[in-house]
Amino acid sequence: MLAYIVRRLLLIIPTFFAIIAINFFIIQLAPGGPVDQYIAAQSGLADGGVMQERLAGSADELNGRDLTAQEASGYRGAGGLTKEEIAEIERRFGFDKPIGERFVEMLKNYMVFDFGDSLFRGKAVIDLIYERLPVSISLGLWSTLIIYLVSIPLGIRKAVKHNSRFDVWTTTIVLATSAIPAFLFAVVLVILFAGGSFLDWFPLRGLTSNNWESLAWYDKIIDYFWHMTLPIIATVIGSFAALTMLTKNLFLEEINRQYVMTARAKGLTEKAVLYKHVFRNAMLIIVAGLPAALIGVFFGSSLIIEIIFSLDGLGLLFYETTVQRDYPVIFATLYVFTLVGLLLNIVSDVMYMIIDPRIDFEAR
Repeated sequence: MLAYIVRRLLLIIPTFFAIIAINFFIIQLAPGGPVDQYIAAQSGLADGGVMQERLAGSADELNGRDLTAQEASGYRGAGGLTKEEIAEIERRFGFDKPIGERFVEMLKNYMVFDFGDSLFRGKAVIDLIYERLPVSISLGLWSTLIIYLVSIPLGIRKAVKHNSRFDVWTTTIVLATSAIPAFLFAVVLVILFAGGSFLDWFPLRGLTSNNWESLAWYDKIIDYFWHMTLPIIATVIGSFAALTMLTKNLFLEEINRQYVMTARAKGLTEKAVLYKHVFRNAMLIIVAGLPAALIGVFFGSSLIIEIIFSLDGLGLLFYETTVQRDYPVIFATLYVFTLVGLLLNIVSDVMYMIIDPRIDFEAR
């Protein structure tokens, strides 16, 4: 198994390089890059004035001269920026170099996990990611854990009680909840329980309270879950159906196989047959889908939840920086997403071999 893991880790290098290269050149060639965003801000064209506020303070660095109040506000008149000013902006953002040279330089920095600084946020990219990780880890970890802890036992029970009243009613419930959009359910939770029109039981903003550092350790745990209750419920509410029905169908397929009838004929109890023989074979596909499920909840579906509950996670960071064309943050976030995804695929294969010793990827 060790040799297989080493080979898979080595294969990460070309796979990772291809993914990063494709994303780099596609994003770089897309219109509306950071230079265009900066020029729009300096010309008074930035949407809502947000970019102007972030960039106007650095306008005096272009020519080393004092700007008037009108110029510092971002308005440059009908003439726009001069060619010299545009060239200086490109130099400051590193776009005075050829695209290939920028790519090689980025790879060298990323090999030592040097992601540089955000173009528009005035912080190191690694600090931005570090600040947002607790939210994404909280949503991804707890949501995936709850989905699996509920769906797998429920799917097994439905398989055992196939076509019973329990099976029919639970199928109706999980399919009905899967039809509820996460954002809509999140809004309903806010209205009902977060100070909307009814109850004010849960907070609406942040991962912890402002006085979290001064709380005792047990109060910190309570405060953390108090803030995470509604976002987690909104995240998982529509996610039970697929895994529940998959588990049920896999168990039904295995229960009807010859080896199960042989085990029963030997006098094994139904529980021993179910969990000692059927469980191992039926869980293989479910284990294979764990990395994809974790990545999906971790970085994808949490975006709307983060917006509604004012949680600053990686999903929201990636969306904001993509709109702003903040390339260092975009590429660093893609770097993290890709690396975690590739490593989780290896974990999935290892779990395959642990659950079913008959599977030996190394022998192949």
